[in-house]
Amino acid sequence: MSGRGIVGLAALAAALLAAGCASNQASAPVVDRAPSAKKAVPRADKPVAKEGDWRPQAYTVKKGDTLYGIALEHGYDYKDIAEWNDLGAPYTIRVGQELKLAPVGQVVATPLKVAPAVEVRPVGEDPLLKTEPKAVKRPYGTSEPLRAKGGAELSGGDQAGKTLPAKTETAPVKPAVAEVKAPQPAEGEKKDAAQAEDDERMDWGWPSAGKVIAGFNEASSAKGVDIGGKSGQPVLAAAPGKVVYSGSSLRGYGKLVIVKHNKTYLSAYAHNRQILVAEGQSVAKGQKIAEMGDSDADQVKLHFEIRRLGKPVDPMKYLPGDKNP
Repeated sequence: MSGRGIVGLAALAAALLAAGCASNQASAPVVDRAPSAKKAVPRADKPVAKEGDWRPQAYTVKKGDTLYGIALEHGYDYKDIAEWNDLGAPYTIRVGQELKLAPVGQVVATPLKVAPAVEVRPVGEDPLLKTEPKAVKRPYGTSEPLRAKGGAELSGGDQAGKTLPAKTETAPVKPAVAEVKAPQPAEGEKKDAAQAEDDERMDWGWPSAGKVIAGFNEASSAKGVDIGGKSGQPVLAAAPGKVVYSGSSLRGYGKLVIVKHNKTYLSAYAHNRQILVAEGQSVAKGQKIAEMGDSDADQVKLHFEIRRLGKPVDPMKYLPGDKNP
Protein backbone atom coordinates (compact mmCIF):
# COMPACT_ATOMS: atom_id res chain seq x y z
CA MET A 1 0.00 0.00 0.00
CA SER A 2 1.30 3.48 -0.87
CA GLY A 3 2.05 6.11 1.74
CA ARG A 4 -0.99 8.11 0.64
CA GLY A 5 -3.30 5.13 1.35
CA ILE A 6 -1.85 4.63 4.81
CA VAL A 7 -2.41 8.28 5.67
CA GLY A 8 -6.02 8.06 4.46
CA LEU A 9 -6.79 5.03 6.62
CA ALA A 10 -5.28 6.71 9.67
CA ALA A 11 -7.42 9.80 9.12
CA LEU A 12 -10.58 7.67 8.76
CA ALA A 13 -9.82 5.79 11.99
CA ALA A 14 -9.27 9.05 13.88
CA ALA A 15 -12.61 10.40 12.62
CA LEU A 16 -14.52 7.27 13.70
CA LEU A 17 -12.95 7.37 17.20
CA ALA A 18 -13.90 11.00 17.68
CA ALA A 19 -17.51 10.31 16.63
CA GLY A 20 -17.76 7.42 19.13
CA CYS A 21 -16.55 9.55 22.02
CA ALA A 22 -19.03 12.28 21.19
CA SER A 23 -21.88 9.75 21.08
CA ASN A 24 -20.95 8.31 24.51
CA GLN A 25 -20.83 11.76 26.10
CA ALA A 26 -24.29 12.66 24.78
CA SER A 27 -25.98 9.51 26.21
CA ALA A 28 -24.59 9.66 29.82
CA PRO A 29 -27.45 9.00 32.26
CA VAL A 30 -28.59 11.71 34.64
CA VAL A 31 -29.29 10.37 38.17
CA ASP A 32 -31.66 12.27 40.44
CA ARG A 33 -30.25 12.09 43.98
CA ALA A 34 -33.15 13.96 45.59
CA PRO A 35 -34.73 11.97 48.46
CA SER A 36 -38.11 10.45 47.68
CA ALA A 37 -41.07 11.25 49.88
CA LYS A 38 -42.19 8.42 52.16
CA LYS A 39 -45.84 7.60 52.52
CA ALA A 40 -47.11 8.45 55.98
CA VAL A 41 -48.37 5.57 58.08
CA PRO A 42 -51.62 6.33 59.93
CA ARG A 43 -51.06 6.40 63.66
CA ALA A 44 -54.16 4.31 64.17
CA ASP A 45 -52.28 1.36 62.67
CA LYS A 46 -49.59 1.42 65.35
CA PRO A 47 -49.83 -1.46 67.82
CA VAL A 48 -50.91 -0.48 71.30
CA ALA A 49 -49.49 -2.47 74.18
CA LYS A 50 -52.05 -4.00 76.52
CA GLU A 51 -51.32 -4.48 80.19
CA GLY A 52 -53.23 -6.08 83.00
CA ASP A 53 -54.97 -4.14 85.72
CA TRP A 54 -52.16 -2.88 87.95
CA ARG A 55 -54.34 -0.94 90.39
CA PRO A 56 -54.16 -1.83 94.10
CA GLN A 57 -57.14 -2.46 96.37
CA ALA A 58 -56.14 0.44 98.63
CA TYR A 59 -54.10 3.65 98.50
CA THR A 60 -52.36 5.56 101.29
CA VAL A 61 -52.81 9.33 101.03
CA LYS A 62 -49.60 11.34 100.58
CA LYS A 63 -48.87 15.03 101.04
CA GLY A 64 -50.40 17.11 98.25
CA ASP A 65 -52.97 14.46 97.26
CA THR A 66 -56.57 15.32 96.54
CA LEU A 67 -59.43 12.90 95.99
CA TYR A 68 -59.77 14.19 92.42
CA GLY A 69 -56.12 13.55 91.64
CA ILE A 70 -56.16 10.06 93.17
CA ALA A 71 -59.22 9.22 91.08
CA LEU A 72 -57.55 10.46 87.88
CA GLU A 73 -54.31 8.57 88.57
CA HIS A 74 -56.22 5.32 89.10
CA GLY A 75 -58.86 5.74 86.41
CA TYR A 76 -61.90 6.03 88.70
CA ASP A 77 -64.76 8.42 89.26
CA TYR A 78 -63.90 10.38 92.41
CA LYS A 79 -67.50 9.99 93.60
CA ASP A 80 -67.11 6.21 93.51
CA ILE A 81 -64.00 6.40 95.71
CA ALA A 82 -65.87 8.74 98.07
CA GLU A 83 -68.73 6.25 98.32
CA TRP A 84 -66.40 3.30 98.96
CA ASN A 85 -64.83 5.25 101.85
CA ASP A 86 -67.95 6.99 103.25
CA LEU A 87 -66.63 10.43 102.30
CA GLY A 88 -68.94 13.38 101.79
CA ALA A 89 -68.41 16.79 100.22
CA PRO A 90 -66.02 18.60 100.33
CA TYR A 91 -64.20 15.21 100.23
CA THR A 92 -61.49 16.06 102.74
CA ILE A 93 -58.70 13.48 103.08
CA ARG A 94 -55.66 13.41 105.36
CA VAL A 95 -52.06 12.28 104.96
CA GLY A 96 -51.63 8.64 105.95
CA GLN A 97 -55.30 7.79 105.45
CA GLU A 98 -55.90 4.51 103.64
CA LEU A 99 -58.53 4.73 100.92
CA LYS A 100 -60.29 1.72 99.49
CA LEU A 101 -60.06 1.61 95.69
CA ALA A 102 -62.79 -0.99 95.26
CA PRO A 103 -66.31 -1.52 96.60
CA VAL A 104 -66.55 -3.00 100.10
CA GLY A 105 -66.27 -6.78 99.92
CA GLN A 106 -64.86 -6.87 96.41
CA VAL A 107 -61.51 -8.61 96.09
CA VAL A 108 -59.20 -9.29 93.22
CA ALA A 109 -60.25 -12.55 91.63
CA THR A 110 -57.38 -15.02 91.31
CA PRO A 111 -58.09 -17.87 88.89
CA LEU A 112 -57.84 -21.29 90.52
CA LYS A 113 -56.04 -24.13 88.81
CA VAL A 114 -58.74 -26.72 88.25
CA ALA A 115 -57.66 -30.30 87.62
CA PRO A 116 -59.12 -31.79 84.44
CA ALA A 117 -62.23 -33.87 85.01
CA VAL A 118 -61.54 -37.60 84.63
CA GLU A 119 -64.31 -40.05 83.87
CA VAL A 120 -63.48 -43.69 84.71
CA ARG A 121 -65.52 -46.60 83.38
CA PRO A 122 -65.31 -49.88 85.38
CA VAL A 123 -63.95 -52.88 83.50
CA GLY A 124 -67.27 -54.75 83.83
CA GLU A 125 -69.02 -51.99 81.90
CA ASP A 126 -66.65 -52.18 78.97
CA PRO A 127 -68.78 -53.25 75.98
CA LEU A 128 -65.73 -54.88 74.38
CA LEU A 129 -65.41 -57.48 77.15
CA LYS A 130 -67.34 -60.75 76.58
CA THR A 131 -68.46 -62.58 79.74
CA GLU A 132 -70.99 -65.11 78.30
CA PRO A 133 -71.56 -68.01 77.94
CA LYS A 134 -70.39 -69.42 81.29
CA ALA A 135 -69.55 -73.05 82.32
CA VAL A 136 -72.66 -75.02 83.35
CA LYS A 137 -72.69 -77.69 86.13
CA ARG A 138 -75.30 -80.47 85.89
CA PRO A 139 -77.49 -80.63 89.01
CA TYR A 140 -77.40 -83.84 91.14
CA GLY A 141 -80.35 -86.24 90.75
CA THR A 142 -81.49 -85.08 87.37
CA SER A 143 -82.17 -87.53 84.60
CA GLU A 144 -81.91 -85.01 81.86
CA PRO A 145 -78.97 -85.88 79.68
CA LEU A 146 -76.27 -83.39 79.11
CA ARG A 147 -75.89 -82.23 75.63
CA ALA A 148 -72.90 -80.89 73.89
CA LYS A 149 -72.92 -77.72 71.90
CA GLY A 150 -75.09 -78.28 68.83
CA GLY A 151 -77.54 -80.65 70.61
CA ALA A 152 -75.58 -83.97 70.58
CA GLU A 153 -76.21 -86.12 73.67
CA LEU A 154 -73.13 -87.13 75.66
CA SER A 155 -72.45 -90.73 76.72
CA GLY A 156 -73.12 -91.88 80.26
CA GLY A 157 -69.45 -92.11 81.06
CA ASP A 158 -69.03 -88.56 80.08
CA GLN A 159 -72.03 -87.49 82.16
CA ALA A 160 -71.31 -89.12 85.48
CA GLY A 161 -70.55 -86.51 88.14
CA LYS A 162 -68.81 -84.26 85.69
CA THR A 163 -69.23 -80.62 84.93
CA LEU A 164 -69.71 -79.82 81.29
CA PRO A 165 -67.62 -76.81 80.47
CA ALA A 166 -69.11 -74.67 77.81
CA LYS A 167 -66.82 -73.19 75.25
CA THR A 168 -66.23 -69.52 76.11
CA GLU A 169 -64.77 -66.76 74.03
CA THR A 170 -63.35 -63.80 75.91
CA ALA A 171 -61.54 -60.78 74.65
CA PRO A 172 -58.34 -59.65 76.40
CA VAL A 173 -59.16 -57.68 79.53
CA LYS A 174 -58.60 -54.00 78.97
CA PRO A 175 -57.87 -51.46 81.69
CA ALA A 176 -60.45 -48.91 82.75
CA VAL A 177 -60.90 -46.16 80.19
CA ALA A 178 -60.19 -42.64 81.43
CA GLU A 179 -61.58 -39.70 79.47
CA VAL A 180 -59.94 -36.35 80.23
CA LYS A 181 -62.16 -33.32 79.77
CA ALA A 182 -60.68 -29.82 79.60
CA PRO A 183 -62.13 -27.44 82.22
CA GLN A 184 -64.50 -24.91 80.73
CA PRO A 185 -64.50 -21.23 81.84
CA ALA A 186 -67.45 -20.15 83.92
CA GLU A 187 -70.17 -18.11 82.26
CA GLY A 188 -69.23 -15.04 84.31
CA GLU A 189 -65.59 -15.31 83.21
CA LYS A 190 -66.67 -15.48 79.57
CA LYS A 191 -68.73 -12.30 79.96
CA ASP A 192 -65.87 -10.48 81.72
CA ALA A 193 -63.44 -11.43 78.95
CA ALA A 194 -65.89 -10.30 76.27
CA GLN A 195 -66.47 -7.00 78.08
CA ALA A 196 -62.71 -6.41 78.37
CA GLU A 197 -62.35 -6.91 74.62
CA ASP A 198 -65.18 -4.45 73.97
CA ASP A 199 -63.54 -1.90 76.27
CA GLU A 200 -60.35 -2.03 74.19
CA ARG A 201 -62.19 -1.35 70.92
CA MET A 202 -62.52 2.42 71.30
CA ASP A 203 -63.29 4.64 68.31
CA TRP A 204 -61.29 7.79 69.06
CA GLY A 205 -61.55 11.15 67.34
CA TRP A 206 -59.54 14.37 67.58
CA PRO A 207 -60.65 16.61 70.47
CA SER A 208 -59.97 19.86 68.62
CA ALA A 209 -58.51 21.34 65.44
CA GLY A 210 -54.97 22.67 65.51
CA LYS A 211 -51.29 21.85 65.47
CA VAL A 212 -49.78 19.53 68.07
CA ILE A 213 -47.32 21.84 69.81
CA ALA A 214 -46.14 19.41 72.52
CA GLY A 215 -46.00 15.62 72.46
CA PHE A 216 -46.36 12.87 75.01
CA ASN A 217 -43.42 12.11 77.31
CA GLU A 218 -44.33 10.38 80.54
CA ALA A 219 -40.74 10.58 81.79
CA SER A 220 -40.88 14.37 81.77
CA SER A 221 -44.43 14.52 83.19
CA ALA A 222 -45.89 15.33 79.76
CA LYS A 223 -48.84 13.00 80.24
CA GLY A 224 -50.65 13.98 77.06
CA VAL A 225 -50.40 16.23 74.02
CA ASP A 226 -50.93 19.98 73.67
CA ILE A 227 -52.97 21.26 70.71
CA GLY A 228 -52.64 24.93 69.82
CA GLY A 229 -55.59 27.04 68.75
CA LYS A 230 -57.64 30.18 69.33
CA SER A 231 -59.48 31.24 72.46
CA GLY A 232 -63.05 29.99 72.38
CA GLN A 233 -62.30 27.27 69.82
CA PRO A 234 -64.53 24.16 70.28
CA VAL A 235 -63.25 21.30 72.41
CA LEU A 236 -64.92 18.00 71.50
CA ALA A 237 -65.38 14.70 73.31
CA ALA A 238 -62.91 12.25 71.72
CA ALA A 239 -65.26 9.29 72.35
CA PRO A 240 -68.66 8.69 73.94
CA GLY A 241 -68.85 8.46 77.72
CA LYS A 242 -69.91 10.09 80.98
CA VAL A 243 -68.48 13.28 82.50
CA VAL A 244 -66.94 12.29 85.85
CA TYR A 245 -65.24 15.60 86.60
CA SER A 246 -65.92 19.21 85.67
CA GLY A 247 -64.08 21.97 87.51
CA SER A 248 -60.74 23.51 88.42
CA SER A 249 -59.63 21.69 91.58
CA LEU A 250 -56.68 19.84 89.99
CA ARG A 251 -53.63 22.08 90.13
CA GLY A 252 -51.89 22.56 86.78
CA TYR A 253 -54.94 21.67 84.67
CA GLY A 254 -56.97 24.86 84.88
CA LYS A 255 -60.62 24.37 83.96
CA LEU A 256 -60.75 20.65 83.37
CA VAL A 257 -63.22 18.09 81.99
CA ILE A 258 -62.73 14.34 82.52
CA VAL A 259 -64.83 11.84 80.55
CA LYS A 260 -64.95 8.17 81.55
CA HIS A 261 -65.63 5.99 78.50
CA ASN A 262 -65.74 2.50 80.06
CA LYS A 263 -63.99 0.45 82.74
CA THR A 264 -60.68 0.84 80.91
CA TYR A 265 -60.39 4.33 79.41
CA LEU A 266 -60.97 7.94 80.35
CA SER A 267 -59.86 11.19 78.70
CA ALA A 268 -59.00 14.63 80.09
CA TYR A 269 -59.38 18.11 78.52
CA ALA A 270 -57.49 20.90 80.31
CA HIS A 271 -56.88 24.69 80.23
CA ASN A 272 -60.38 25.48 78.93
CA ARG A 273 -61.83 28.98 78.89
CA GLN A 274 -65.33 27.69 79.56
CA ILE A 275 -66.82 24.31 80.46
CA LEU A 276 -70.11 23.39 78.81
CA VAL A 277 -70.98 20.06 80.49
CA ALA A 278 -71.82 18.95 84.03
CA GLU A 279 -70.71 15.96 86.08
CA GLY A 280 -72.81 12.89 85.45
CA GLN A 281 -73.79 14.03 81.96
CA SER A 282 -73.49 11.57 79.06
CA VAL A 283 -71.71 12.88 75.97
CA ALA A 284 -71.39 11.64 72.39
CA LYS A 285 -68.25 11.44 70.30
CA GLY A 286 -67.62 14.85 68.68
CA GLN A 287 -69.95 16.71 71.07
CA LYS A 288 -68.76 20.15 72.15
CA ILE A 289 -67.90 19.98 75.83
CA ALA A 290 -65.77 23.11 76.37
CA GLU A 291 -64.07 26.09 74.75
CA MET A 292 -60.30 26.30 74.38
CA GLY A 293 -58.53 28.76 76.65
CA ASP A 294 -55.42 29.43 78.72
CA SER A 295 -56.59 28.76 82.30
CA ASP A 296 -53.53 27.82 84.37
CA ALA A 297 -51.40 27.86 81.18
CA ASP A 298 -48.93 30.20 79.48
CA GLN A 299 -50.83 30.25 76.18
CA VAL A 300 -54.11 29.25 74.58
CA LYS A 301 -54.07 25.48 74.07
CA LEU A 302 -55.85 22.23 74.81
CA HIS A 303 -53.99 19.72 76.94
CA PHE A 304 -55.44 16.31 76.05
CA GLU A 305 -54.82 13.04 77.85
CA ILE A 306 -55.95 9.44 77.36
CA ARG A 307 -55.60 7.17 80.38
CA ARG A 308 -55.85 3.40 80.38
CA LEU A 309 -56.66 2.01 83.85
CA GLY A 310 -55.44 5.33 85.19
CA LYS A 311 -52.04 5.26 83.46
CA PRO A 312 -51.40 7.96 80.85
CA VAL A 313 -50.76 6.64 77.34
CA ASP A 314 -49.62 8.38 74.17
CA PRO A 315 -52.77 9.80 72.51
CA MET A 316 -51.05 9.77 69.11
CA LYS A 317 -51.17 5.94 69.17
CA TYR A 318 -54.95 6.06 69.55
CA LEU A 319 -56.10 9.05 67.50
CA PRO A 320 -56.87 8.48 63.81
CA GLY A 321 -54.03 9.02 61.35
CA ASP A 322 -55.86 11.54 59.19
CA LYS A 323 -55.50 15.26 59.87
CA ASN A 324 -57.28 16.49 62.95
CA PRO A 325 -60.43 18.56 62.24
